[in-house]
Amino acid sequence: MSLHVIVGAGPVGTATARHLAERGEQVRLVTRRGTGPVDPAIERIAADAADTDRLTALTDGAVALYNCANPAYHRWATDWPPLAGALLTTAERTGAVLATVGCLYGYGPVDAPMTEDTPLAATGTKGQVRNRMWTEALAAHRAGRARITEVRGSDYLGAEGNSLLPLVLPKVLAGQRVFLPVNWDAPHSWTYVGDVVRTLVAAATDERAWGRAWHVPSNPAVSARELAGRVAQLTDAPAPRLVRMPYPLLWLGGLNDPFARELRETAHQFARPFVLDSTRATETLGITPTPLDEALADTVRVLAATIRTPAPAGEAH
Repeated sequence: MSLHVIVGAGPVGTATARHLAERGEQVRLVTRRGTGPVDPAIERIAADAADTDRLTALTDGAVALYNCANPAYHRWATDWPPLAGALLTTAERTGAVLATVGCLYGYGPVDAPMTEDTPLAATGTKGQVRNRMWTEALAAHRAGRARITEVRGSDYLGAEGNSLLPLVLPKVLAGQRVFLPVNWDAPHSWTYVGDVVRTLVAAATDERAWGRAWHVPSNPAVSARELAGRVAQLTDAPAPRLVRMPYPLLWLGGLNDPFARELRETAHQFARPFVLDSTRATETLGITPTPLDEALADTVRVLAATIRTPAPAGEAH
């Protein structure tokens, strides 16, 4: 039994804690409020993960430190640097492998399927913040100061958080019109949170994965229209009514809504094909994606629970 320390109790952090506990590992889950799943195998700790000394003490003796945190969407530029710095310094001090849950923002607009070798060409704030985090961690790894890895997925299935689906599926299930700035017919990759967890733990515990980023194995891309239609079929809901909002309306909405304002930077992801190539992780780590309909069924279950019990703000991963 080895100690694994997880920062963040959102969908990925919670699922990672449960996955490791089921494997018989010692799990320590760190959040600001000591939240997380109630399980005798999971030790929940209330602490500020940006406090390097405190996080170091909590991670001492751990084999891996999982960055499953996610500051409030509009505060990434302010909150990520001190938190990422504390996580990396803790990994350097303790020798724990730092395994980070990343995203695809760092690539910016793309014209071809994204691989781990796609240039990190983002010009927006959120993408640049994540790219600096990765660049600094990779430099520490190459200098021999830390062991690091990162897994990157597309919009999550089976989870709430910063994703399109919580804005779409409740209306689809209710038979209501969905009006969003989305090209409903563009191919789009979707990543199941259970597959994020399996890839994250595999990357943290397999030295072949260290010093590299990995794309979470995801099913072949399907359009948001097809995805909504499959959810409607699974739940016997009416055929989805999907309408594309003109981009200027999104821009205007951002004048008063911080979340809508942040969506301006990532609007390209739903305006054109946005396809993830996860061949490398499947071939190296042996992970294949959960079948799409199974992931969608779980998404509907999670969404129903989320509507009843909202997740704490600022811990989306």
